[in-house]
Amino acid sequence: MLYKFKSKATGDLIMLEPNARQILKIIGKHDPDTLVKGILLPEQMPGAILALQTAIAQDEALKQQQAQEARQRDELPEQTPGISLRQRATPFIDMLKRCQREKRDVVWGV
Repeated sequence: MLYKFKSKATGDLIMLEPNARQILKIIGKHDPDTLVKGILLPEQMPGAILALQTAIAQDEALKQQQAQEARQRDELPEQTPGISLRQRATPFIDMLKRCQREKRDVVWGV
């Protein structure tokens, strides 16, 4: 399934379901109903942006710590294949910043 985030301030942002659900949970949209269909108001966007930036920092710190621990055991650090949380969340953060400036909602599932 695809998620399509829409706003009158930006173009649509499309994500695969697992990635969109991860981002929605990070910004506090845990309720099953809001995972399917919801709205993010401009006044909620600063908190959502901060939550995403915090999650990105924590994710990167954890990966760095794991790599350091592997080096201390004289092992090669595990290379994480795929796309990082930063790479997945950055387009959404950019969308939120623009929508916040223009005082426009972001909706999904409608």
